[in-house]
Amino acid sequence: MPVARRTDAVLLLVALVWGSSYLSAKTATVALPVTAVLFVRYAISALACCVLVASRRRTRRWKRAEVRVGSLLGVTQAAVLTLETYGVAHTSAANAGLIISLTIVLTPMLDRTGSRRLPWTFFLAAGLCVLAVGLLTSSTGLHTPRLGDALVLAAAVVRAGHVALVGRLTAGRSVDPLHLTTVQTVVGSALFSAPAITFLPDLAHSDAATWAQLIYLALFCSVFAFLAQTWAILRTSASRASLLLGTEPIWAVAIGITVGGERLTLWAALGAMLMIVGTYWGQAVERTHRDAPAKSADGAERGNMTPTSV
Repeated sequence: MPVARRTDAVLLLVALVWGSSYLSAKTATVALPVTAVLFVRYAISALACCVLVASRRRTRRWKRAEVRVGSLLGVTQAAVLTLETYGVAHTSAANAGLIISLTIVLTPMLDRTGSRRLPWTFFLAAGLCVLAVGLLTSSTGLHTPRLGDALVLAAAVVRAGHVALVGRLTAGRSVDPLHLTTVQTVVGSALFSAPAITFLPDLAHSDAATWAQLIYLALFCSVFAFLAQTWAILRTSASRASLLLGTEPIWAVAIGITVGGERLTLWAALGAMLMIVGTYWGQAVERTHRDAPAKSADGAERGNMTPTSV
């Protein structure tokens, strides 16, 4: 499989996992306080990452840049999860998954890794995705934004900055995605350790279903997703990654139907189709835009060679 398609497939899988995370987080926050959920999620993630680092056949040397960049990204990622988890605790899982998808519009505005601005057709495709989000939201009952909705919207803004920051800080650098993820999870564990201390008794009395949700959030929605996202962004642009990750609400709706027993209305189906069209249209525009400089340079080189040969 070509690298580009493999990268796209990984990003889509990340979107699927994150689409399922809202229902898991919603369930976990019913049984435990948000800070306790975040601490356990980060602590299990950090332990898993350390095990992966130790189990490598060849020990890779840590670089100062990985620790420095990973620490900064750990803070921004913790901010995203804090806003997102508090948000989903005060709104529906469906609304959280839909509102967070606005990241696809915000990321290109913050992504400055490229030397040229994206064409207007890219933003038109992103606008189509926004329309899709509106249709999907209306299918679950459009209402005045609640506290939870506002928090998730703030999470979308911070996530866009985080994705753009990953692309900017890792551009032109040889960094290990596992090292970056390990640092991020350790930083997150440290940030939430103090607030979660008072809730340790609650954790000790949690049932198996709650722990299953926490483990899923940690190993799949954090370790796998963080590693895969970083790995993929190192091989593509932040804007393209954002578009593919923008399919997250589609997976959230699908999981809501199959697992949560929700009904898909006509408006929701139309919104899902528009989201798919907008995502792949925007992806095609971004890919053409990104490949244009290489083709132009190749054409210029050939143009310069022709007179010489004559």
